[in-house]
Amino acid sequence: MKSLLIAIVLALALPAFAGKDDDIGPVATLNFVVLKDYSGKPVRNAVVVMHQVTDKGKQERGGLELKTDADGKASYEGVPYGKLRIQVLANGLQTFGADYDIKQPTVEITIKLKRPEGQYSIYDNHPEEKTPPDPNAKPQQPN
Repeated sequence: MKSLLIAIVLALALPAFAGKDDDIGPVATLNFVVLKDYSGKPVRNAVVVMHQVTDKGKQERGGLELKTDADGKASYEGVPYGKLRIQVLANGLQTFGADYDIKQPTVEITIKLKRPEGQYSIYDNHPEEKTPPDPNAKPQQPN
């Protein structure tokens, strides 16, 4: 039963990077390193998501998901040349996303994830912001 499930998952995941024809042209090997921006330490178990991108900039269906190892590294062989959208997610860090143009046999991609920033809330006091004048307010008369 497990082997059937693995076979189904592979059958669905592998064609995501295959072109419409059997000959997909040149392919690349992608090597990722995911680090913490503030310390330079590797990020273990970060999720690296790859999606091909159309000429119009739209993300194609399907895709592939990798996990980084203890050294923050992940790699994948057989990515066709062209535009690729890379997203990296890790617990407790900001999500990263960027598009890359793959046109070399080996591509090294280093991603530095930042700490999350504070959320803006309308309920917090923001003294640095000035409130705009009320357009319905009556003008003040000088004394």
